[in-house]
Amino acid sequence: MATAEKKRPRSSSGGAEKRPSRKEILGRKKAVEELIRKAVAVKDHLAQFPDFHKYEKNDLLVYLESGHGNQLPLLTRKYIQNLLKVNMEGPYGPEWPSEEKVKRREMVAPEARYIFVRQSSNAITTNNIMKQDSGLELTHEACTEDRLIGFVHYRFVLEEDVPVVYVYELQMEPSAQGKGLGNFLMELIELIACKSQMGAVMLTVQKANNLAMAFYKKLRYVISSTSPSRVDPLIGLEKNYEILCKAFESEAKSRLEEGN
Repeated sequence: MATAEKKRPRSSSGGAEKRPSRKEILGRKKAVEELIRKAVAVKDHLAQFPDFHKYEKNDLLVYLESGHGNQLPLLTRKYIQNLLKVNMEGPYGPEWPSEEKVKRREMVAPEARYIFVRQSSNAITTNNIMKQDSGLELTHEACTEDRLIGFVHYRFVLEEDVPVVYVYELQMEPSAQGKGLGNFLMELIELIACKSQMGAVMLTVQKANNLAMAFYKKLRYVISSTSPSRVDPLIGLEKNYEILCKAFESEAKSRLEEGN
């Protein structure tokens, strides 16, 4: 996940607005940290939303399951690495080799949470090897089990002192794209965020990834006030990404969308 440079504090307008006391600030900080702690402690957020355990639409039948970054089987880790390379090497361009190393560390962190998308083996009529134009192959070796066709990597974090769900990755194989599954997964993530009392969902998108940018804007995500292009237009020109946000309550909207 890319990180934007922090905004400088805005100067006071000279109004008579009362500043919060140290006690109030510490109380707020403790309450927010407790929200994050409780969210992280939930073993399976997907279990709270039975309507999202299966997606059957547009000739696609898949099942969802949860996972943790520090509990990923070897084959799952390899699958994530390969799918990331297939989907993201192009948008990242020459930055990909260094970015890939960062993503490989992020994917196995204890705080990483996953929603995995599995296609039933009964629904598979093609070979279990997907060849890309680049010559890469995504191999699904567990022939007796449902095969992975995508995943969401998300975390519960603080952004500008607001508790949020940060979507690190939303990746799907080409065969699963354009069938409404991405909307379905983002709706689930937003429900998880609201259920956990997070103030917003945030994510980073490469500027070169026009399809992803259009997808999230259609879902009413906006460029966050923490994104480089809004922190400083000159800095924004140098960066290859934008930080997007969808806020669910007034304080999150003020801090993460409006920059107050």
